[in-house]
Amino acid sequence: MSDHEQQPHDDGDHEHVSFPQQYARTQRFTLGAPRTFSASPDGERVAFLRSASGTDRATMLWVLDVGSGTERIAADPRVLLAGAEEELTAEERARRERSREGSAGVVGYATDDAVELAAFALSGRLFTAELRAGTTRELPVPGPVTDPRPSPDGRRIAYVATGALRVVDADGTGDRPLAEPAGEHESWGLAEFIAAEEMGRSRGFWWSPEGDRLLAARVDDAPVRRWWISDPANPDQEPAEVAYPAAGTPNADVSLALIGLDGSHTAVEWDRERYPYLARVHWSAAGPPLILVQARDQRSQVCLSVNAGTGATTPLHADEDPVWLDLFSGVPAWTPDRRLVRIEDKGGARVVVVGDRPLTGAQLHVRAVLDVADEDVLVAASAGPEADDPGTGEVHVYRVSAQGAFRLSEEPGCHSAVRGGPLTVLASAVPGRPGAVVRVLREGKPVAEIASYAQTPVITARPRLVEAGERRIPAAVLLPSGYREGDGPLPVLMDPYGGPHGQRVVAAHNPHLTSQWFADQGFAVVVADGRGTPGRSPAWEKAVAGNFAGATLEDQVDALHALADGYPLDLTRVGIRGWSYGGYLAALAVLRRPDVFHAGVAGAPVTDWRLYDTHYTERYLGDPSQSPEVYTANSLVEGGELSGATVPARPLMIIHGLADDNVVAAHTLRLSSALLAAGRPHEVLPLSGVTHMTPQEQVAENLLLLQVAFLRRSLGVA
Repeated sequence: MSDHEQQPHDDGDHEHVSFPQQYARTQRFTLGAPRTFSASPDGERVAFLRSASGTDRATMLWVLDVGSGTERIAADPRVLLAGAEEELTAEERARRERSREGSAGVVGYATDDAVELAAFALSGRLFTAELRAGTTRELPVPGPVTDPRPSPDGRRIAYVATGALRVVDADGTGDRPLAEPAGEHESWGLAEFIAAEEMGRSRGFWWSPEGDRLLAARVDDAPVRRWWISDPANPDQEPAEVAYPAAGTPNADVSLALIGLDGSHTAVEWDRERYPYLARVHWSAAGPPLILVQARDQRSQVCLSVNAGTGATTPLHADEDPVWLDLFSGVPAWTPDRRLVRIEDKGGARVVVVGDRPLTGAQLHVRAVLDVADEDVLVAASAGPEADDPGTGEVHVYRVSAQGAFRLSEEPGCHSAVRGGPLTVLASAVPGRPGAVVRVLREGKPVAEIASYAQTPVITARPRLVEAGERRIPAAVLLPSGYREGDGPLPVLMDPYGGPHGQRVVAAHNPHLTSQWFADQGFAVVVADGRGTPGRSPAWEKAVAGNFAGATLEDQVDALHALADGYPLDLTRVGIRGWSYGGYLAALAVLRRPDVFHAGVAGAPVTDWRLYDTHYTERYLGDPSQSPEVYTANSLVEGGELSGATVPARPLMIIHGLADDNVVAAHTLRLSSALLAAGRPHEVLPLSGVTHMTPQEQVAENLLLLQVAFLRRSLGVA
């Protein structure tokens, strides 16, 4: 075995480990699973990230030689740091929180066009890896380094350090700043909070195809109001200052400039007052830069072409919607022959449009554009409103063109893909198999497989994927592993997310593991994706406009009652649990429908939507200054459900991380105060030092145990 080859570490005997322990140690079974693929256009290499075992948090950069099928390590963080502990800046911790990244080591990388040179930051230092040669080196540059990206030709690396956009030659010479902040609130080359948290834009700079200049975002967050997040467990520490754009308050000021390697700046001009949100940026060899800018109310947006010499912009396509406009991954983009690629809502379906021609129809519900090539567009899509087979929870990869849509993924399940040149890396998760199988295809035929080192779960999820009620609400039902027909009805646990962007009813195995574990504790678990959740149709998603509290809760009740006709559900003992939006829904359920729900666990719940961020909240509920009654109606704190002594008070456990900078702990504290004022008993579990994603092993394990104990106690389950 060479120095650059490594076999997966043996995790030892994990068959006797409990599911909560394993779930926590493996970071929800993500450790050891390959991810973040880059396929070389010459068809020879695939770069990817993976840790050495299912419990190892130190992610490494790997390369697969497609011809031989050999995998080798391109960058090992333990070697590069000589065994030292990784040091993260506050900015890097925040960036990882936005991307829900809980592992360590090489958690992200970028390559040149040829996928020969990779750049990444590790402990605030800049490293490059020669993917052909298998060598790695550190470049001596000012730090701490964030988001390094090679130029398309691999000759230079651009990166951000202390708010400045800098560039260095690939040999480590010629380091210099290209744009520096004018004050403490300004930065260049970084995505602002709401772009990273809500828009799906994690980047703040983009190389030109020729590698001679960059498009860079300038962010001034001085207008954003400051919040302070303290750690009550350590009163000697100063609170952390957070620029948080709550609904109805000012956003950061975001602009864009073309920056030459000589430091010249040319401002990109558009109507920033009308379209303040910079939602997407695309720059490829197929045409001039594209930007998608959006109005604050998200009912109008325009795709603009940027003159790379003058910074002037030309409108290419405008969209209007009376409810809201969604943002999609991979668009806008150019085809190689310079036609605009976009995703639109047409005739009740979500379709891919190239130029003026729709390439898909109502048979498909397009989720994202994955790649654009000469002959086709690669997309991820689920069944559309007119599909012959609804394929509950399935997502497939299609090649679409003027000749029609060809499905690349075969097994019923959830699939995703990355394409480069003749290679397609296809990741496939199916209900009957843990994890995902990653195959490398050449011209559609399998030529290699990338191994997963993820642990096999100690339990097997057995979801029954169905549609419930007149609205055909997608649902998953999970019964105890040993349950036999005739054993009698079971206490019920509703286990939803239930809100925008969060599809829980999926045709895969691992997403249902936690629900199966709760089922094995003696519950019939129901997961229902009601109106507002993605994956079905634009109308389904937009049915919650102005009405979180009504539509999402109503669909949970309807799904529960509809499924009781065919499954052993004891409707006299119904609990509900959820996190984030699911936490909001769980608290909402026991407060507004105590006739249906008898206990609830609300994790990190949004309780007052005025405390949540602009881009998300205003899309669904509008501006709080213009529609205060909408915010009141959807609030848990002032919605009226706490008044009235005749309404039964159901047991409610509220859990919140005190270091959460997404859904801040004030949500839980305000709800607890309102419940106390109304004389309603409840439990609050504060988690010191824990953020919104609870990555700590002991916290993740014990949270499951504490929740099931509370639910058993509250519902009288033996």
